[in-house]
Amino acid sequence: MNGPLLKVENLTKHYPLGSGIFKKSIPVIRAVEDVSFSVEAGETLCIVGESGCGKSTVARLLMRLVEPTAGRVLIDGTDIAGLKKDALHAWRRRMQMVFQDPYSSLNPRLTAAQIITEPVENFERLGRNQRQALAADLLRKVGMSPEMTHRLPSELSGGQRQRLGIARALSLNPSLIIADEAVSALDVSVQAQILNLLLDLQQQMGIAFVFISHDLGVVEHIGHRVAVMYLGRIVELAPCEALFAKPVHPYTEALLAAAPVPDPTRIRLQVPVDGEMPSPINPPNGCAFHPRCPLAVERCRIEVPPLVPMADGRIVACHVRAPATELSAPPIANRALAQIDSIS
Repeated sequence: MNGPLLKVENLTKHYPLGSGIFKKSIPVIRAVEDVSFSVEAGETLCIVGESGCGKSTVARLLMRLVEPTAGRVLIDGTDIAGLKKDALHAWRRRMQMVFQDPYSSLNPRLTAAQIITEPVENFERLGRNQRQALAADLLRKVGMSPEMTHRLPSELSGGQRQRLGIARALSLNPSLIIADEAVSALDVSVQAQILNLLLDLQQQMGIAFVFISHDLGVVEHIGHRVAVMYLGRIVELAPCEALFAKPVHPYTEALLAAAPVPDPTRIRLQVPVDGEMPSPINPPNGCAFHPRCPLAVERCRIEVPPLVPMADGRIVACHVRAPATELSAPPIANRALAQIDSIS
């Protein structure tokens, strides 16, 4: 079928703080606001941002673990956000999720073989030999010994449990996997193993990933494109290499400047972003980032910036750095580098 595997249009999720007759007067948490993007087959889209920006809520909306307030989620052109229970059940085979905590997401009373084959048995009956063969094959695929089929999650290490979670997600041969902070709870050496495993599986099986993370080093290693979220909205979406080479939105610059650098001799560029993220219950008018943005102008305080396509294929929501004024507003990081050069 032509077109992207996954297409998200104006996805919105509000959580009301209470209930009553006059619903318009009830305050709401604006967890996700008007989010749109697409993912091609075999592509990895990474979603990054501070804690509380809405990236994990997006993951749960894509899986229909929570119901959207508005918007559409299309898999191969079918809007699963509007499907009822029975119709949605058939589409569950196409999309699976790997959760952040590899222990709490696994049933502690089931063996590895039972955990892997349980999703399949929601759709079809398997004989005992079929279950054992499927479990052994998927354990081998994720780099584990088939002899572990009888082990409980408590008998596995953190890396093995995460591999087991990936094997469970693969059991239905999905087209799309949502990975929500899938390596954040693991040691660095184990993280590298899991990331390389995901890349290998993507090449072998053509799986598309939506990879939620706050670790920019992981994102740079695994991503094809990156969506940067702030207070429930996407503020920049760009090819991975372009975003890390030259961020455009001031918030993206601040994220990259705050990322740890393994070289102690390297000069860290200080991007002047003060304060904390505003409350999603009472977001500021205009651009949500303007109270912390060093480039904010009066228009930023009044009007929500639209996502504007730029010449290099990225889209950015910033009044100051719209294409017409891109050259007149050099990146904060470039100005900081010029200041360092002048001092030296």
